Amino acid sequence: MPDPELAKAGLAPVRKTIVVRRTPEEAFAVFTQRFGAWWPYTQFSIGEQETAECGFEPRLGGELYERSRSGERSTWGSVRAWEPPRRFVLAWHPGQPVAEATELEVRFEPVAGGTRVTLEHRGWEALGPRAAESREGYEKGWVAVFETRYAQACA
Repeated sequence: MPDPELAKAGLAPVRKTIVVRRTPEEAFAVFTQRFGAWWPYTQFSIGEQETAECGFEPRLGGELYERSRSGERSTWGSVRAWEPPRRFVLAWHPGQPVAEATELEVRFEPVAGGTRVTLEHRGWEALGPRAAESREGYEKGWVAVFETRYAQACA
């Protein structure tokens, strides 16, 4: 159950923006179709070293998931909006109940020389007393995952 005091105070979304030398269509495809190729799932996943793959079902209602070496599937989130190559929105809850989902939106905008990709992670109040700590962790984590690994995959 969300903490009413936290909801009143509100935690700012985590926002990260990079520019990649790809078209919006290409940048969108790298993020979604090649997700498992660039996501560092041995560090950032439910099963860590036991994770064999991560996948993204590219459709409204589709899931972002991981599969363990033994074949078990764990859901990280589900697609709330699917508008290729402009944006997608996920209910984000890796290893947590759906009721504790935050929201992740990624937008792809054409700019001179490539695409501006903006990631916004919001809705921290859904995490109740863990919200501030979780937000702080994602503020740092998205640097390693989005600003570094995803950017390298687009290079």
